[in-house]
Amino acid sequence: MSMDVSAFSEDTFDAKEWINKTFKSNEAQENKDAFVSSLVMKLQLYVQQVNSALEETSQSVLSSLPRVLRDSQLLQQEALALKEKMASVKQEIAKVEECTVSSIESLERLDRIKTQLETAKRGLHEADNWSALANDVEEVFESGDIEAIASKLFSMQKSLTMLINVVDFEDKKLQLEGLKNRLEAMASPKLVQAFNTGNLDQSKVYVDIFNKMERLPQLLKYYHNCLKVSLGQEWRQTIELAQDENLTYWLHTYYDKLLTTWHEQVKWCQQVFPNTSIEILINVYADLLRSLDPSILECIESLLKQYSNAMQLSLLLELKQLTRHFAVNINGAIETLSSMKSINRNISGNETSNAKTFVQHVTSLAQAIYAPYVPYVMKYKTYEVAQLEQQLQSMDLLHDDLSETINSLSFSISRIITYAHEANKRCKLFTDGCGYPGLLKALNIYFDKYIIKYQTTIRQLERKKVKQEDWNLFQMCLTLMQSIGEFLGQVHQFEKSLVIDIIESNNKLLSHTAGPFNQYKKLLLEPAGQTELEQLVASFQKEDKTILDSVIKPIHKLCSDLHHATYEVIFAPIFSQLLLVQKAPAWSGDVNKMHLSTDLPDYSFAPQEYITQVGQYLMTLPQHLEPFLLRDNPSLTLALKAADPQYAQGSMESGFTGILLDIIARGTCQMFHDQTLAIGQLNSAACKQLATDIDYLGNVLEELGLSLSENLQHTSLLLRLPPEEYQNGSTGCNARVVAAVRQMRNITSSG
Repeated sequence: MSMDVSAFSEDTFDAKEWINKTFKSNEAQENKDAFVSSLVMKLQLYVQQVNSALEETSQSVLSSLPRVLRDSQLLQQEALALKEKMASVKQEIAKVEECTVSSIESLERLDRIKTQLETAKRGLHEADNWSALANDVEEVFESGDIEAIASKLFSMQKSLTMLINVVDFEDKKLQLEGLKNRLEAMASPKLVQAFNTGNLDQSKVYVDIFNKMERLPQLLKYYHNCLKVSLGQEWRQTIELAQDENLTYWLHTYYDKLLTTWHEQVKWCQQVFPNTSIEILINVYADLLRSLDPSILECIESLLKQYSNAMQLSLLLELKQLTRHFAVNINGAIETLSSMKSINRNISGNETSNAKTFVQHVTSLAQAIYAPYVPYVMKYKTYEVAQLEQQLQSMDLLHDDLSETINSLSFSISRIITYAHEANKRCKLFTDGCGYPGLLKALNIYFDKYIIKYQTTIRQLERKKVKQEDWNLFQMCLTLMQSIGEFLGQVHQFEKSLVIDIIESNNKLLSHTAGPFNQYKKLLLEPAGQTELEQLVASFQKEDKTILDSVIKPIHKLCSDLHHATYEVIFAPIFSQLLLVQKAPAWSGDVNKMHLSTDLPDYSFAPQEYITQVGQYLMTLPQHLEPFLLRDNPSLTLALKAADPQYAQGSMESGFTGILLDIIARGTCQMFHDQTLAIGQLNSAACKQLATDIDYLGNVLEELGLSLSENLQHTSLLLRLPPEEYQNGSTGCNARVVAAVRQMRNITSSG
């Protein structure tokens, strides 16, 4: 039996737990006495082994202690000896320093004297050399050998650097500058010729000469002016040789020439002045495009004067696209040469001053390219209004025949919205999203003029109203209402797409990764225009306003006006009949002729003709309304909701037929009530007749799912009350109605 004694070394050893765990084994269960004897014997053996090991370890430690003590003493002695030696060395170093400090100072002084003597020697030598060179320089100038003169001047320049401390240094410097000026004046004609002819070898020679003379910037100015003048002449020749052509041809030809020249000059410059080739060309092109004679802006102005206002935007678009194509090509060429993209990616971080300067040069070129279009982008609204108005005028919308006008308006909606979408595309193409404030103003004017067509049509409808039934006119009203609803829905959809386009364009304009050629907000807008665009985008955050709010509100007004006109068309027959209430036979001068008796029961009274005419007309309304007012007519639904809040709150189960009928019913009740109050005196029989007329109208309205107004219900009740019960029976009725009926019946108040 093996025994695990590792548990005895643990800090948490529990003897009871160990014994219990040990006696759980199968061996212990079989024969406990034998197991205990064996376990005790093994523990005794383990104790003996541990005691033996402890004794051996103790003896080993005791025997090694003297040696450890001796080693410790030796180390202590050696440390003391080292300390003493370090102190001695430190004292020796201090003595050396005291003894040698004066010697070192003497050596340093002697070295300075030596250096000064050598400098003086070189200075005297260079002074002699300067004098010799100065004496010979005139002879070299007379030879006309520019390279020899340049070599002589370069030698004088080297000598001058050694004479910086001489008394007449400034005089010598001025003398050298004068000689350099003479050489530059002598070399400039040949330098210009070398640049103009593209002579590579000669150009390199002059670059080397000017570089050694520290006048490379002056040489770059010569190159700048040569290329600028050459390309400026090319522009004038393009115009002179193609006078029969228009500006589109001139720009296309000239831009091609500029691109070709760019690629040629890049190769040439890389060989002549490789370290500055791109910057040179960028600056030349920027300066050139700003100084063209005649300028591109002047040419555009001259071209636009030849065309109508409506045509001008199309011409500007064509020209702008040519310019944009050129800008994209020139930008691509710059990026290829300069790794512009990587510079732009780092421009928002810790960019170098060189990268900043380079971006500034490229921005200057981009501004020069797009500069001719800045005034026209600022006036974009004017050009867009002219084009939209021409498109609107091209549509023949108003006719002598009203139904033809309504049909024309209905068919025109899709074209009107299409023209608006085209205007949005023109805005993106011509202004690159910068002209949206102008576009919105132009669209407001455009839609306002279109809305006027509807207003005119509604006035035509109102003039055609008649007193009798005219279901044809009613159908035209609802057809026009449906057209306005369709127009309103289309405007809402257009507005949503317009908002998306404006936000996307603005995000591109604000993009930090866009290069100088894509920062159109700076390229095409003046500061005032930039502010206006920012305010427009900020206005999107206002929940109570839409960008076409000034268009949508007039359309809602159209719906309201047309709804009122439609109501009057429907109500006209009712109106003409209710005007007869006061002249009805039952209470007019013909009462005696009707042979009515107060004693007759209520069922003996029949409704008079005026109210039966109204009732019959009301019963025919649903069949005329339902074809138009079913709920599957979204355009008409939208128009009605815009016209009257009741349609927005009403039930959709049966379309809007019930709502319109309810409006007509309330109008009928109101007019009927007003007319009854103006009758004057009524005898008992007339009271019963009027109550019968009112009840008849109530029955008709009930058939239509509607109800009589509360005032008429009260009037009917009050007309039937016996005079002696009037005071008590009128409790709960409208006080004004109670008083009016009492006066009509000539009942004295007991109050």
